Amino acid sequence: MKKYWKSTEELSEMVQQNSPVRTGEQEPEFSVEGLDEAEIKQGLKSNRRDFLKMLGFSVGFASLATSCETPVRKAIPYLTKPEEVTPGIANHYASTYFDGHDYASLVVKVREGRPIKIEGNELSSITQGGTSARIQASVLSLYDGNRQQFPLKNGEHSDYSTIDKDVKTKLGEIAAKGGKTVILSSTVISPSTKQLFEAFKEKYPGSEVVYYDAISYSAMKKANKETFGKKTLPAYHFDNAEIIVGFNCDFLGTWLSPIEFSAQYAKTRDLTNGNKKMSKHYQFESYLSLTGSNADVRYPIKPSEEKTVLLNLYNYIAGKSSMDILKAGKSPVDISKLADELMSHPSKSLIVSGTNDVSIQVLVNGINFLLANLGGTLEFERNLQIKNGCDHAFANLVNEMNEGKVDALIMYNVNPGYDYVDAEKFINGMKKTGLTVSLSSKNDETAKHANYVCPDNHYLESWNDAEPYNNLYSIAQPTIHNIFDTRQAQESLMAWAGIEGNYHDFIQKYWEENLFGKQSEYLLFTDFWNNSVQKGIFETDAETIECPLFDFDYFNRAGADFTKVKAGGDIELVLYESIAIGPGIMANNPWLQELPDPMSKAVWDNYVAVSPRFAKDKGWEQEDVVKVNASIELPILIQPGQPYGTVSIALGYGRTDCGKVGNGIGKNAFGLGETNGDLRSYSNLSATIEKTGETYPLATTQTHHDMKGREIVKETTIAEYAMNQAAGNESHKLTMDKSETMYPEYEFPGAHWGLAVDFNKCTGCNACVVGCQAENNVAVIGKEEVKNRRIMHWIRIDRYFSTETDEINSPVVSENPEVLHQPVMCQQCDNAPCENVCPVAAVLHTKEGLNAMVYNRCIGTRYCMNNCPYRVRRFNWYRYLDNDKFDYNFNDDISKMVLNPDVVVRERGVNEKCTFCVQRIQEKKLVAKDENRPLRDGEIIPACVQACPTKALTFGDTNLKGSELNKKFEDQRAYGLLEDLHTVPSVQYLTKVRNKDAGHQGEKHHS
Repeated sequence: MKKYWKSTEELSEMVQQNSPVRTGEQEPEFSVEGLDEAEIKQGLKSNRRDFLKMLGFSVGFASLATSCETPVRKAIPYLTKPEEVTPGIANHYASTYFDGHDYASLVVKVREGRPIKIEGNELSSITQGGTSARIQASVLSLYDGNRQQFPLKNGEHSDYSTIDKDVKTKLGEIAAKGGKTVILSSTVISPSTKQLFEAFKEKYPGSEVVYYDAISYSAMKKANKETFGKKTLPAYHFDNAEIIVGFNCDFLGTWLSPIEFSAQYAKTRDLTNGNKKMSKHYQFESYLSLTGSNADVRYPIKPSEEKTVLLNLYNYIAGKSSMDILKAGKSPVDISKLADELMSHPSKSLIVSGTNDVSIQVLVNGINFLLANLGGTLEFERNLQIKNGCDHAFANLVNEMNEGKVDALIMYNVNPGYDYVDAEKFINGMKKTGLTVSLSSKNDETAKHANYVCPDNHYLESWNDAEPYNNLYSIAQPTIHNIFDTRQAQESLMAWAGIEGNYHDFIQKYWEENLFGKQSEYLLFTDFWNNSVQKGIFETDAETIECPLFDFDYFNRAGADFTKVKAGGDIELVLYESIAIGPGIMANNPWLQELPDPMSKAVWDNYVAVSPRFAKDKGWEQEDVVKVNASIELPILIQPGQPYGTVSIALGYGRTDCGKVGNGIGKNAFGLGETNGDLRSYSNLSATIEKTGETYPLATTQTHHDMKGREIVKETTIAEYAMNQAAGNESHKLTMDKSETMYPEYEFPGAHWGLAVDFNKCTGCNACVVGCQAENNVAVIGKEEVKNRRIMHWIRIDRYFSTETDEINSPVVSENPEVLHQPVMCQQCDNAPCENVCPVAAVLHTKEGLNAMVYNRCIGTRYCMNNCPYRVRRFNWYRYLDNDKFDYNFNDDISKMVLNPDVVVRERGVNEKCTFCVQRIQEKKLVAKDENRPLRDGEIIPACVQACPTKALTFGDTNLKGSELNKKFEDQRAYGLLEDLHTVPSVQYLTKVRNKDAGHQGEKHHS
């Protein structure tokens, strides 16, 4: 039997009381959700009479507040209506997202000329219709008023003609004297842009292009060159793997192509349609990552132990294969069982590491080769091209800049003045460079030091193309006219290189000369081009190449240094990429700042994550401020799953020049990294940590919605499931006798909408949370209101830690708990407790089984919130629209352009909740009516379902026999949340199945 807990405080109570139920405090008679501590304490002293006395005043006040303030809505009629625009009907355009870091093929929803929603392109073989939280939020960045809105010359307002004349003159002079011009760019996957770079270099001899990525993957490419002869990244096929082993590699969250890998991974975990086999996932890691939380078996290790584990794993497999073995110390964990399991699955396993260390990547390559994985779970016929940064070339550039050897520097989509390990050295080098030009969309930490700033367009304002893998292409097209006086970076380069025309024509010419001949379907290029733009993709077969062989002689060339392991200090530091804001690119996006971290559930900050036992031994407590490496000060966050002796800090925070939302949030940890040779390192860093004596409050959501220890999540093992498909779900109750309830027996003659959530596919990535927020105009409320338990998300992802009952009293139980992610939205109950307590009938049951909210009736008694056992209803404590206290995306005319006109913006004093995207239901019903046909199964897709990269959510009509939803509902793993209350929820969850031995909690590695 397992016990589940959401925080270390709850675990402590369970240890003390040996009970999963919190009993330490008096329970309030009414819901305290959204009240601060003082209000809660005062409320506990009040009785029902006092409450009702106050209710009379509060109801009247709320009615007055909501009824007397009618917002002014401005409308401007078309003088000449565009042919393709029908007011009230959305247009959809295929496009592509790539910001130098994340990639996805997209479909953009546009209303009356405004892009308002991002969806995945189902036609893409790479991302397969999936998205991520960051990509969902990218539409809000379009309306960021803190984008640079006009060109700058020496920090002053200028115009493009003046800058073009200056830049062309100076570049010409530099080329004439044999000087050096460098284009410093993030990874570029646009073949047209690469050709433009070549044209620029021809125009100005002595020019070169240097690629720089904020998060470096240089070691992987260098290792591949040394051992396989390929200085590229391979294509990974997690869907072909039966055994997956990750080493500090968050491939479901941030590593390389997480949307693609999540979709592949989910296919290996799918147990629907009678499947009884699934992949087995091992994870070795130095912080609790999203990927580690989904592993079947997880090993917490220190960063300094990763190489030792890999050396031992390599030696075990090589020894069994009669190969030479390498010198290695003793492994901190026993890898023999794992190695035997890998060897019993030849060509069906995959080993990956996210550490930017050549020796570690070489070992990974060697193990994959010995296991015959090349050509199966990874291959070089397709080359992943989304990480082309070269640490060596960039380090040389910085040195040359400081030596005065660089005459001109043009920076495209990079910000090393913020995210380089030695940002100060880079800035000093800029000051010694004669001509510096930034093509950044913002006057950021790097751009503000440039002579000229020519702000780039947003991707939704631009034409572009992409080739994330060789021979797999996609197109980006503008969905709105430029909002500000910006110019696409490529057109700036074209102007300076003397290339006539616009970038759209440049792309077309490239496609006609290089891609048109790769297909035979279309005889005319115009037809080929129009079809490619409409679909958003053009994909052809990869060229067949011979599978490369691993060069074992590399070990001899590397010498004795190869097996040396860097010793760790008393405290080892890991820097990792945030799921929400990444390396800081999206730091000014309020949707992402308020997105709870999947593991800590913290928002609006980064922090020093430390294990409970290590914190206790060091005398650190939650929210204690500590100084790290005598450099930055951050609060302590107690994080179960963090290995003993290690701490971890998220990158991407501490911005100073990104905008009003992100400036000053958290601290910049990039400077804590190191440079080993030319390679940047974010792991195996020695740290010194000193308490400052101060405290700093953190806002977390992990205890906002406590379900009082009731049976919420269910799980089993694959062995038990193979014998009994209802394993772990034996307590499931399908129905109750209707005579045992006072609820009316509803009839649903048409549709009855429902939703299924498959725990085996849900990774907890948060894409659904932001997708819902974008679709339904959910307000951002800021850190202080989150601390008051007032977060507004209509769908939340509860993160549960678990341990076996017989281990609950172990002092190291929180070192490596298992984790389960549970999306919770309105359950759309047929016997809805919220409906019968509303005094003004604002909560109604529809003929299609939905719990409808009538906002104009709601007077804010919050009875419905108090009576909802799922804690999914939200209350508008303030008017978040046009309120300077909440200066996010509801407070200016530009940012409000992202609002969905099909969903009303709620006023103060009103309750709100998930509606199953009823506006989408109505839209598709009208389409079906116009076409005189019934609705098709799967035609209606709510925002959360559409955003999910793993297809963990299924929506449909429970009255439709044979529907995909009913297949899920009929699965023996399906159960309703708190179904013993007989609320008859329309949401069903499929029991989690782990691929591990029965009763095996996971590896307890203690340092």
